[in-house]
Amino acid sequence: MKLLAHLLCLCLALAWSAAGRIPQRVAKCCFFLCLLNLLHKVSTQNFVYFLSGDHLYKGFHGKAELSNETFAELDDLHHVGHVDAAFRLHCVNSPEHEDYDFIFFFLDDKVFKYTKGKLDDGYPKDISEVFPGIPDHLDAAVWCPVPECDVPTVIFFKGNEIYHFNFKSKAVEEKEFQSMPNCTSALRFMEHYYCFHGHMFSKFDPKTGEVHGKYPKEARDFFMSHSISTERCSRVHLDAITTDNAGNMYAFRGHHFLHKDEGNDTLTADTIENAFKELHSEVDAVFSHDGHLYMIKDDQVFLYKESEPRTHLEGYPKPVKEELGIEGPIDAAFVCQDHHIAHIVKGHSLYDVDLNASPRVAANERPLAVFKKVDAAMCGPQGIRVFVGNHFYEFESTMILTGARLLPEQHRVSMELFGCDH
Repeated sequence: MKLLAHLLCLCLALAWSAAGRIPQRVAKCCFFLCLLNLLHKVSTQNFVYFLSGDHLYKGFHGKAELSNETFAELDDLHHVGHVDAAFRLHCVNSPEHEDYDFIFFFLDDKVFKYTKGKLDDGYPKDISEVFPGIPDHLDAAVWCPVPECDVPTVIFFKGNEIYHFNFKSKAVEEKEFQSMPNCTSALRFMEHYYCFHGHMFSKFDPKTGEVHGKYPKEARDFFMSHSISTERCSRVHLDAITTDNAGNMYAFRGHHFLHKDEGNDTLTADTIENAFKELHSEVDAVFSHDGHLYMIKDDQVFLYKESEPRTHLEGYPKPVKEELGIEGPIDAAFVCQDHHIAHIVKGHSLYDVDLNASPRVAANERPLAVFKKVDAAMCGPQGIRVFVGNHFYEFESTMILTGARLLPEQHRVSMELFGCDH
């Protein structure tokens, strides 16, 4: 079943070891919705499959099992030793085509096409025959349906060359994605697009290749399920942190967040997707004001009620420029106590936004001389805390923060904020 172990690298193959650890690399990948449903009609859940050698991991946790226990239909007919790229082409209720669901694997100069787990007649074929104008020995490929792309498109990656293949007309357009690194794998997940390079990844716009927000990020942090202990003791930087009016803390990292109630040292963890479904995952900045959580992601502001259930307010998301008077994305934001000034960190500058004003305008720009980069910030009874990497620094006021020329005492996030013992 070597074919299975390599051909079914259907996902973000992080090459876990039997102990569940991930080495410093990311293998070829693509995402498959309800693959068990396609092959066995036994599941309606979403799965991402991780394969290492002849073993299979289902989803983000659990023990490994032999691959052929789940995918018995495939054999070792073609003796495939590796896969260069793979993607799933899925179209439902298309006005121009019947519903279809194909899986393509690319190996050297050949392409394999599977329908419902079976290799199509006549395959493998030369890549140039099925995808004219696309080179051999690819690095990655990802399917981009309408409306995420203007026309049904397959995006191919080879080195620093990017090709947009129009699946209808077979026309090829070479693109130049200047802000993106060379992709060793590509993934479409929850209508977002990810480029993997080493054990890091960046989220990109499939049309333009633009990368917004704080990237690259650790793939192991974002695409793995984490326990409370793992989250609490993680040394990966926070994306955002805030306390609400009641003093409850929310700390965001990757697609998880930690929550701690005021007066209670017990931490709970949940996924952003579960608690803030409109966001899906990843936030750039969060602050609390007037009973609401302002959650900034890329160039959009999402507004939620602080109280349970966390309701997303009608009319949101809105552009950061419209809501806060500054172009997004931003790096961090915080509001101190009952004040109505939102302090916005963008690059090496701090701005003030009067939340009672209309329209809101970012004003009073001041430099942040002691920090090259800020990951997150919050304000509370201890003053202002600025988070960089897995440490934070305390300042009594914004005046002291912007006037500082030397860093104050360094504090460890995992130990002093989350109570980890190491």
